[in-house]
Formats: sequence, structure tokens, C-alpha cells
Amino acid sequence: MRTEQEKKNLQKISDFADKSLLIVDDDSPLRDRLARAMEKKGFQVTQAESVEKGINGAKNSPPAFAVVDLRLSDGSGLEVVKEIRKNKKDSKVVMLTGYGNIPTAVAAVKAGAIDYIPKPADADDVENALLASPESKAIPPENPMSADRVKWEHIHRVFELCNRNVSETARRLKMHRRTLQRILSKRSPR
Repeated sequence: MRTEQEKKNLQKISDFADKSLLIVDDDSPLRDRLARAMEKKGFQVTQAESVEKGINGAKNSPPAFAVVDLRLSDGSGLEVVKEIRKNKKDSKVVMLTGYGNIPTAVAAVKAGAIDYIPKPADADDVENALLASPESKAIPPENPMSADRVKWEHIHRVFELCNRNVSETARRLKMHRRTLQRILSKRSPR
């Protein structure tokens, strides 16, 4: 349920002459599902599954809107965002990622993204981010991650960045190796 203020801050896709939307994500089922949902909402969708194809799409026909995954199989989605902004300054770009943290959010905004949404994101979240008025404040999430979940995500992200090396991860997180092993052996909190 949106408040009246939130409804005022959202534009409609019918308000835009250019309804082109580029979706760049290497997760094919998610990309296809999001593309179908966004087409139903009135966007003219094109898809790309890699940085290379995303950059080519941005050069050949710069989109008015874009949804770009941060981590793609052949590199960073930030390169695609930069290319889109270079070719069409007023394009509205939203970053998607399964690895939400402050440094990557800052990098996405500096590259030209207008919003940053953690996966899994539904079509309504994406539409709201793309059509939000630039002056409006971000709407707080309905079901934000718990503090325990954020901590768990951060530890696992550092673990992956350290090539799954427990000793190196423990050193970087300034925690005892055995403590880290216990945390890694547990399921993710809700």
C-alpha cells in the first residue's frame, strides 16, 4: 500500500515518449521474468546477458531506462552503466545486485545509477525505482534484511572475495578463525 505522497512521487511510463528499457543480467530466468513483467507495464524491453552485449546495446540504441546487474560473468555492470550514461545522459539506470554493500552502492551512484536494489527484486520495486521523481526520497523497504542477515551476507561476501580461504577471511574481518568457521557452517538468518 502506497501513501498519497509516494503516489505523487511516481511518474507513469505513459508520461515518457521513449519507453526503451535495457535489462543486463547473466541470470537468464530472472532476466526473462523481469523482461516479461516490465513489458506488461508498458516498457519496450531489450535484453543482454553480458557486459559486452550490454555495452553494444547502449552504443547501438541508448535506452531511456536500464536495469543492470552489478556482477556479470564477464565483468562489472558498472562498465555498462558508464556506457549508457555516456551515450544518453538523461537515462535512468537502476543497479541490481545479490551483494549489497555501501562501497558498491556508492560506485553505482558515481557511475550514474539512480538507485540500487538488492536481489531478488520484483518488477514493482524496479518500476518504482525507474519512475521515481528525482526529488523524492527513497521509500523505505517493506521487509528490510535483519541486522544478523546483513552481517551474514557481509561475512560470506568477504569469504568469497578471499577465494573461500578461511584464514585470510578471518584475518581481514579481525576475528578468530574458529569463530568464522562456526559462522560459515550455519544457515543464513532470515
